[in-house]
Amino acid sequence: MTAIRHRTIDVDGVEVFYRESGTPGRPPLLLLHGFPSSSHMYRHLLDELGDELHCVAPDLPGFGLTASPADFTYTFDRLAEVTDAFTRAVGLDRFALYVFDFGAPVGMRLAAAEPDRVESLIVQNGNVYEEGLSAGFEPLYAYWRDRAAHEDTVRGILTIDSTRLQYTEGVRDPALLAPEAWTLDQHFLELPGRTAAMLDLLFDYRTNVERYPEWQAYLREHRPPTLVVWGRNDPYFTPAGAEAFARDVPDAEIRLLDTGHFALEDHGAVIASEIRSFLRPRVSAGRT
Repeated sequence: MTAIRHRTIDVDGVEVFYRESGTPGRPPLLLLHGFPSSSHMYRHLLDELGDELHCVAPDLPGFGLTASPADFTYTFDRLAEVTDAFTRAVGLDRFALYVFDFGAPVGMRLAAAEPDRVESLIVQNGNVYEEGLSAGFEPLYAYWRDRAAHEDTVRGILTIDSTRLQYTEGVRDPALLAPEAWTLDQHFLELPGRTAAMLDLLFDYRTNVERYPEWQAYLREHRPPTLVVWGRNDPYFTPAGAEAFARDVPDAEIRLLDTGHFALEDHGAVIASEIRSFLRPRVSAGRT
């Protein structure tokens, strides 16, 4: 088994918790988690890939074990600022980037701002195209139009039933899922201040949709080597969102898996194998 180290570093007053496997000097892979999870979602992938890569997975502000100041502003711009500062603090100058769910708009902000830092892109159920948003987003569209009127509905997204459903819906064999994953996510969701943070971020998610054209332009112009691994039964991000990457990055490698949103939970070995196959030729060529 690969050793996974658990560290904390101060980044502009935010105590960022992160997991790390492999050693500096190996090709770096930055992994950004989604809602409502944390770096815990990458626990097995860090073990799988740490023999070849230097893997770094932080908990974003508002999630997991990262501790933010009481006056922290929860927007995706701010999450990206902290993540950018974090990469510099831990010495990640250029890296392959793995994004999932909320991690996608954070990572796309980094990539679009400094394209030369992102050597390659791995997208797992992280949407950048409006056609990838399912009917499951209708409550959020209503929330964006009138926050006060729809906040109670959106609070329902933060319940244990909703958290569990994100893991189980679309999965062919739920017995393969470890229940401590959604149990841990719910524990963090219910920490003091986290409900307000999530409501702010879910409201701010509208800014991500507004920036989709900008990020699509980045993909068209820079065409980073791109691997898309996607749970095709995701109730939130549809396969159309995965297939759309080929429109802007024609040689993108797209793999649709017979699972749901948290594809790593039951298809982790498959995804790890896809990542190795995708990155090895680039590592051999001197780039990740």
